[in-house]
Amino acid sequence: MSRSETLLCVGALIVLGATWGMTMPLTKIAVSTGYKHFGLLFWQLAIGVIVMSTIAALRGTRLPLGGPQLRIYLLIALIGSVLPNTASYQAAAHLPSGILSILLSMIPIWAFPIALLLALDRFEWRRFAGLVAGLCAVLLIVLPGAEMSGAISVFWVMIGLISGLFYAFEGNFVAKWGTAGLDPIQVLWGASIVGSIIALPLALGSGQWIDPRPPYAAPDLALLISSVLHVLTYTGYVWLVGRAGPVFTVQISYLVTLFGLLWAKLILNEAYPPVIWGALALMLLGMYLVQPRGKAALDDTSAMRNTRV
Repeated sequence: MSRSETLLCVGALIVLGATWGMTMPLTKIAVSTGYKHFGLLFWQLAIGVIVMSTIAALRGTRLPLGGPQLRIYLLIALIGSVLPNTASYQAAAHLPSGILSILLSMIPIWAFPIALLLALDRFEWRRFAGLVAGLCAVLLIVLPGAEMSGAISVFWVMIGLISGLFYAFEGNFVAKWGTAGLDPIQVLWGASIVGSIIALPLALGSGQWIDPRPPYAAPDLALLISSVLHVLTYTGYVWLVGRAGPVFTVQISYLVTLFGLLWAKLILNEAYPPVIWGALALMLLGMYLVQPRGKAALDDTSAMRNTRV
């Protein structure tokens, strides 16, 4: 890969990490005036369907509707959207945005023990140490006597961890059983449609329906922007995997966490005591240790090898 192509991929990685990280403070803003999880979930998915349908039309992508494909849409909608986002929206109403970013970075750390349970990986002490480091980071956040412990509920930290568990299981499920021949864009598109169908009666039946008519306040705009950014960054992530390979692209996890904290500071003016920065350092160390050793980043032979989610 030429120097210009390498710089392009590095620049794209930084932009995608910064954009994805911005969705965390936007989520915090979306829940700031009392909007509840099912209402937010429906509109996030519905907006995603609109954006994904536009992308699919531009790409000439069709949506297969066979039995195996429908089962994939349903499963990914549940474990990749409905269940984790329900937990994360509820946690966002009670936790600082930066804490949510740190908790979400547990995804690659949770993925290791799940992979062991599904016989997808073998035990390594180095990666086990990464799991321990991640758990220690969580303990630092809720540690009794810590400077922020009185402002952080252990219960909501546990709820905040649920979304990462589901996302980690989602990745391992796809690695073990595949996606019935669907590409990542088709999976996200179909899952968004199915997820919105599931979320609509939940939002209406729970009394959490959000009226889409104007006037629009900051929470409405935050939900709109966050939903669009999520789809665009996911599409960009898939493109980057195909261009630079999965070993390089997985580094986005660090950037999403760091930019999530930066945006929380700039947008929400959040501040954290030293113990939280210590938790961040432990989490980043854990993320580094649990990563499987692969081929060198930006290796041309790895491009397009596996772009499935």
